[in-house]
Amino acid sequence: MSTAAATATQAVSLAIGKNLTVGTAESLTAGMVAATLANTPGASGMLQGGVVAYQNSVKASVLGVSESLLAASGSVDGGVAEAMADGARHACGADVGVSTTGVAGPEPHDGKAVGTVYIGIATQAGAESFEYSFSGDRQSIREQACEAALARLLAALSEVGYRS
Repeated sequence: MSTAAATATQAVSLAIGKNLTVGTAESLTAGMVAATLANTPGASGMLQGGVVAYQNSVKASVLGVSESLLAASGSVDGGVAEAMADGARHACGADVGVSTTGVAGPEPHDGKAVGTVYIGIATQAGAESFEYSFSGDRQSIREQACEAALARLLAALSEVGYRS
């Protein structure tokens, strides 16, 4: 079992045990996080849905990311990751939102180097983002981002209280 699959199994189990739901918003991973969760038996008990928001227009119109933030910071930004995660929570009606945005390559994007990734986590308490610098080819960077997102999701689920 891959690291991502093992982490997804733990996240699904913990979310179900706490009666929590999850929504995803993904750019560079294009659905890998949601798919990895969905590959886990029992995921239907916690995974509300996900949004693949590859283009800024989708980040703004579906997830509610501020167009002024996107214009000022570009799509590869911690604030954008936070807004995407919060947008996933709201769009999916979930307790926890997780997002990915970054540069998988082969070229830099929005002035950010290949391998720059931001993971966003949002709960009722607020949103936060985490910056990573991964190396490797396009697929490797996307896989590392997926693994990091699942690890951050698991950590967030550990911190959130039980929902009745």
